[in-house]
Amino acid sequence: MKALILNSGMGSRMGDLTSEQPKCMTEISPQETIIGRQLKILADFGIVDIIITTGLFDQVLVNYCNSLDLPVRLTFVKNDKFRETNYIYSIYLAQKEIGQEDILLLHGDLVFEGHVLEEMLASETSCMAVSSKVELPEKDFKAVIKDSKIEKVGIQFFNNALAAQPFYYLRKREWKIWLDKISEFCESGNCNVYAEEALNEVLDKCSLLSLDIKDALCSEVDTPEDLLQVSRKLAELERRTVYMCFSTDMLHSGHISLIKKAARLGKLVIGVLSDEAVISYKRFPLMPCKERMALFSNIVGVYRVVEQKTLSYRENLEKLQPDFVVHGDDWKQGIQKPIRDEVVDVLVAYGGKLVEFPYSDSEKYAELERRARAELSLPDMRRSRLRKAIEMKELVTAIEAHSGITGLIAEKTIVSEEGKSYQFDAMWVSSLCDSTAKGKPDIELVDMTSRFRTIDDIMEVTTKPIIFDGDTGGLTEHFVYTVKTLERMGVSAIIIEDKTGLKKNSLFGTDVVQTQDSVENFSAKIHAGKMAQKTADFMIIARIESLILERGMEDALERAHAFTKAGADGIMIHSRRKEPDEIFEFVEKFRRVDAVTPVVVVPTSFNVVTEEEFRKRGVNVVIYANQLTRSGFPAMQKAAEVILKNHRAKEADDLCMPIQDIITLIPEGDY
Repeated sequence: MKALILNSGMGSRMGDLTSEQPKCMTEISPQETIIGRQLKILADFGIVDIIITTGLFDQVLVNYCNSLDLPVRLTFVKNDKFRETNYIYSIYLAQKEIGQEDILLLHGDLVFEGHVLEEMLASETSCMAVSSKVELPEKDFKAVIKDSKIEKVGIQFFNNALAAQPFYYLRKREWKIWLDKISEFCESGNCNVYAEEALNEVLDKCSLLSLDIKDALCSEVDTPEDLLQVSRKLAELERRTVYMCFSTDMLHSGHISLIKKAARLGKLVIGVLSDEAVISYKRFPLMPCKERMALFSNIVGVYRVVEQKTLSYRENLEKLQPDFVVHGDDWKQGIQKPIRDEVVDVLVAYGGKLVEFPYSDSEKYAELERRARAELSLPDMRRSRLRKAIEMKELVTAIEAHSGITGLIAEKTIVSEEGKSYQFDAMWVSSLCDSTAKGKPDIELVDMTSRFRTIDDIMEVTTKPIIFDGDTGGLTEHFVYTVKTLERMGVSAIIIEDKTGLKKNSLFGTDVVQTQDSVENFSAKIHAGKMAQKTADFMIIARIESLILERGMEDALERAHAFTKAGADGIMIHSRRKEPDEIFEFVEKFRRVDAVTPVVVVPTSFNVVTEEEFRKRGVNVVIYANQLTRSGFPAMQKAAEVILKNHRAKEADDLCMPIQDIITLIPEGDY
């Protein structure tokens, strides 16, 4: 593609402003001339072959354009007959330099914003810029339009017409038809008319559509009054602000293209989603928010970078009130649609506009995301993420997983509510659920080798951190090897309970004989485990059974502080009561002394408490310890009964998830 800029006119209506230079060199701001702005915008869009026709002050214009030192190839064609011909003759003279290519045709006194050119280049057919928002001018171009197709162009048309500008994007077919007619005019001596007179004779053979630019800046400068009006509009453009939000930590060409498009609309403010918001919305970020903000601040065209604390844009939009919000059109459906709807409502409230560009859904972008997930699944990356998530979010949630498929459910389940998205932050590999899945009692009958295989199955297809249920931890000598193995595998934490002997489920409480370990012995076990680990990422969390065994609050608190002193990275407090009172009391009293050590709860019995209430009281980790197992077995049992009762499987279909939906959960080489 080439651009042809017509600059052979006299510019006499500009008065003294064109007494020593061509009109296109008129300053429209202290930093910019008309032709300088045109050339910069064209270069920004990658249009580097530019032909400029000249007339009066030919050498002045040539020297000026070359002095701009832009990454373009300039060809100048002088119309020596500029006094007695119109620009139709300049086009005729330039046709050899143009060749057989698509072309942008514009007058040298045209001032336009980049967004106009962007829309023009996106057109699938030849087009001309028109505006449904501008009043019909008395002496300037108008276009007669029917069904979006331009039928006539000229200053004399008023019926069924819109204001038009001499700015064309012409595919080579339409351009050749028009150019042949221009040649016919000029070779017959008809050189002092608008080129549009030749165009009108061939429009029935062309497909020239109208491009409605509405109130975007696209205007000729013919008089000092025009210059004043255009300069004011440019000043308004300079004050325009544009807002975009990103969660990404990997920039690709699609992002850069979108940023460039947005920056053409005004001063671009980038909102970077907080770590907490990203974790709730998609995957764990490879880079923390501050580093992502620094990344965007160094991109050309970005005016300012701010943090967006939630998926909701509302807070930032009401504070910044940008003229435009820019986003890809992928959020018109799916989990982001409620967020889009809220953005539209906020923009309507203060008069902003939403601009949506086609989403770049390229396989190479999907490959980048697969590579990121693959990296997140590596042991060193996965192991550290529980600590980081607690620091980022204050409260993290985990749900049990006992197989690859339940791990995928924990990994991929996301819900959207009131403009926010929620997902689990981690997975809990429970000895109860692992044993139950194998049809064995929960008495530490399943050995560690088998339990490690379960972890492998889950890790192979997921990326989220894993918290391992270590029961009592066993003998101290065995526990240190368990710590080393789990750490090497990439597990984030192990939780061990301060009991000894054959394991009995805590929810039995004092109904069965359960022996609590001494503070000294359990502290020594914790210390030994901490000494065995090789990194600072791995967490050993002490589970306190004092409330389960009805030993009292003071015993629970004494143990919590002792275990923390021994090196425990967190405290899990458990209760079998349906009321959360004693859990709340423990957390309150523990936080009076220790405001830092993470507190973990498993609200199996006291399940009426919301996560937000736990967070406000100082809890850091909520584990849903057995819900997938407990919900799965009744469903499977019911399906089996229905098949037996009906002697066929049809009636069971309503109880079953379509196999296609299950298959979509399973990755194909993503990790």
